[in-house]
Amino acid sequence: MLEKNKKNAISFYKMAYEGDPKQAVEKYVGKEYIQHNPDVKDGKDGFIEYFERMQNEYPDKSIDFVRCIAQGDLVALHTHQVWPDNDEYITMDFFRFDNNGKIIEHWDAIQQIPSSSANTNTMY
Repeated sequence: MLEKNKKNAISFYKMAYEGDPKQAVEKYVGKEYIQHNPDVKDGKDGFIEYFERMQNEYPDKSIDFVRCIAQGDLVALHTHQVWPDNDEYITMDFFRFDNNGKIIEHWDAIQQIPSSSANTNTMY
């Protein structure tokens, strides 16, 4: 189940991020969707609304999945996102799955990649 949940978390996020959040919710989300990101309304409709707006405002954004880790009913994604004007972000997203392999809860942390760093390591 861990490998399936990892695959589904990536597919869900990629589908929503690339412009089809409604289908992502229909395919990968369970009966409820608890949202912990303070910029996104709770529930399925809040998720769809947010990602539809992001697609309309920023259609040329991109995402790369750097790593995916699963434990129990949780999947963690580490992503590298590039937005217009090469505005880059690193995200850490956590998804909780129900017993049917559907996503029911989400947490995230987002950090902009700074123009300079005290070390030569990437953030991803």
